[in-house]
Amino acid sequence: MFSCCSFSPQQYMALEEKNDETGKAIAYLLTGVTGGLCLDLCAKELLRTFSLEQFVFTRSLIGVGIFLLLARQFGGLDNLKTNRWGWHLLRTCLAVGAMFGFFYGIGRMPLVDALTLGFTAPLIVTALSVPMLGEHVGWRRWTAVILGFVGVLIILRPGAQTVTLAHLAVLFGAFCYASLAITARKLATTESSYSMSVYVVAGPLLVSVLLMGTSGWQAPDATGWTLFIAAGGCSVIAWIGIIGGYRRASPAMLAPFEYTALIGGAIAGYVFWNEVPDRWVSVGAAVIIASGLFVVYREIGGVLSNRYLRVLTSSSGAALRRRASRRRQQQDQQSEPE
Repeated sequence: MFSCCSFSPQQYMALEEKNDETGKAIAYLLTGVTGGLCLDLCAKELLRTFSLEQFVFTRSLIGVGIFLLLARQFGGLDNLKTNRWGWHLLRTCLAVGAMFGFFYGIGRMPLVDALTLGFTAPLIVTALSVPMLGEHVGWRRWTAVILGFVGVLIILRPGAQTVTLAHLAVLFGAFCYASLAITARKLATTESSYSMSVYVVAGPLLVSVLLMGTSGWQAPDATGWTLFIAAGGCSVIAWIGIIGGYRRASPAMLAPFEYTALIGGAIAGYVFWNEVPDRWVSVGAAVIIASGLFVVYREIGGVLSNRYLRVLTSSSGAALRRRASRRRQQQDQQSEPE
């Protein structure tokens, strides 16, 4: 156990500042995950009627419009300026792959199945954090990553069932999404959250315009427009939240918090579309989530685990610990010989 008295006042203040930053990162990420789940629900319903190209186009157009309206809140359009166009072009391509891949799958398979396969992304983040960010991942976490992909095989059961293009599209989208998370961390020191968010929404918009000619435009009714507007707004919340989280803390530490969306997705799939995951999806999901949680355990071991718990128990817990520390110091002073 680590007590408050194990640190000097300077170390304790530095640790508390780190706690605050980690707490902000988690709050941003959970906000982004909530926005992303709501976007998935809108997408699932819209793709029953509209083409994938029209969905991406309308959702992205509304998203870009909202971003432009919010420009002043993020320091103005000057924050779009950058000298790292190569990285932004890469992120734009990754955003296209993530969006088209995942939404192609979500329109052709049960929501919880798509989300479960999509949640290989945190494991991919852990793996990519080594070559791209130079972070250390020990053999135990590598084992967890491998076991996570065993969970994918349990879900897909190649040979026992047909692995469809929808399955592969979701896995490709998960890889692109994980790469976006890694590159957000890579660019955090020089680029604003606003610029990284706008460019990844604008990219799919341009690609969808080029593809619209193949499917045509179907005029939405009032319900359709409501869902499209909601999807655009949720996409803005998702990108700001996710990028705001990953730029503040280690991807390997934050990524497993995204599993909270899986519970919401399973409930929504059952309530809205009467979707019930089969036993193989349930077993595979359990393996994937367990692997991700083990990654967290290894990431935040030792002193970090103490910090992690302080973040999750909020400022009230920190206040109690500070009070206990002061009381212990007073007792030590009283017990000193005069």
